[in-house]
Amino acid sequence: MNMLIIAGPQGSGNHMWSKIFALHPDVLGWQALLDEYWIGHDREPFAEYWECPGRLKEFDWSQSEHYVTSISLPYMLNGEAHTPDIESFAAQVPGMVSLAIIGRDRNVLGIQEQRVRGSVTFEAALAYLDSLTAIHPRAFLSFELLHLYRGRYLTQISNQLGIPVAVDDARIDLILHEDSNHKYFRAIDHYWVDDLAHFTSRKWR
Repeated sequence: MNMLIIAGPQGSGNHMWSKIFALHPDVLGWQALLDEYWIGHDREPFAEYWECPGRLKEFDWSQSEHYVTSISLPYMLNGEAHTPDIESFAAQVPGMVSLAIIGRDRNVLGIQEQRVRGSVTFEAALAYLDSLTAIHPRAFLSFELLHLYRGRYLTQISNQLGIPVAVDDARIDLILHEDSNHKYFRAIDHYWVDDLAHFTSRKWR
């Protein structure tokens, strides 16, 4: 039995990655997200155990061979920000536990966190991850690389983490149809290094 914990700064794609991993029938994850665009984290399958990791001793681990849970750094509980105890949670799982850190462009993260939570918290999240001693990241999962490479990237992740991923599921295109980074960007007509690039390109012709 193995469990994958996906964690990262608030706004770095917990819901998106939870949907991706929940697609495979052999993985017990946040299946309810596949029927709704967004659900509060209090309804994540392991939410109650993040509040009290000791209760994982009562969990029925016979349901699957593969489990996925996600948690934000920080996560919100009753309107207040809380830092999850990843090491205590992992210590209660009676099997192999892997930690995958999700990430997103730092500029987008800062804008998104300020807009949604009223403050930028990703630096505190990075400091917390640096403090972990009993469990270390096995992989870093990129919001941008998933949107760019899709199935190619998911195949690599599946091999790296040893967890089945439904790389050919048609619902992946639906999940990734809207790149939520897009609203943060605007095109520019010209940047000074463009001239250098154009000159260099012509030079070799």
